[in-house]
Amino acid sequence: MARYTGADCKLCRREKTKLFLKGAKCDSPKCPIEIRPYPPGEHGRNRPKEGDYLQQIREKQKAKRIYGVLERQFHGYYEEAARKHGRTGETMLQLLERRLDNVVFRAGFAKSRDMARQLVGHGHFTVNGKRVDIPSYRVSENDIIEVVPKSLEMTPFIIAHAEVGERTVPAWLEVVPDKMRVLVHALPVRAQIDTLVQEQLIVEYYSK
Repeated sequence: MARYTGADCKLCRREKTKLFLKGAKCDSPKCPIEIRPYPPGEHGRNRPKEGDYLQQIREKQKAKRIYGVLERQFHGYYEEAARKHGRTGETMLQLLERRLDNVVFRAGFAKSRDMARQLVGHGHFTVNGKRVDIPSYRVSENDIIEVVPKSLEMTPFIIAHAEVGERTVPAWLEVVPDKMRVLVHALPVRAQIDTLVQEQLIVEYYSK
């Protein structure tokens, strides 16, 4: 499975905003963007004003990096959304939100999407009773996601159980802490997605 293996904090600095890729570190004073709030590189402080095209690219890159997908897969989400009825940008975000690794992160079972992707990839979750180890697996309405029973004694899940409730869970999901279970009550709508991206700029970029 292809994935980005470079420095996550450089991605946040390049986008000049927190993408929350490093879990607790992002909320601490040690977050690099708090110390150096400008893009990395020799000329990071003196970059020229970005035009419309560069703004569109930056918005696309930001969304890719938040959800942890590479260009080919991200473009696939756009193309699928473009074939559906409704607003393409919103539909694309809804598809990204329905990824299993994102649901695990949103539920508070992992401190970052990277961690959620690893936990899913190692087979620690079931969907409707069947083990799923594909991070991009798309959940549907009324799905039930649970931690595999034998994984509950692992340190990440002991910590997650203790901290459940500290992170706001989207209205389309319900977490059952005692059973380490996530219920998908409905499919997400744009108003329930707090990802800070301007999806229309992404649509404009791919529509050229």
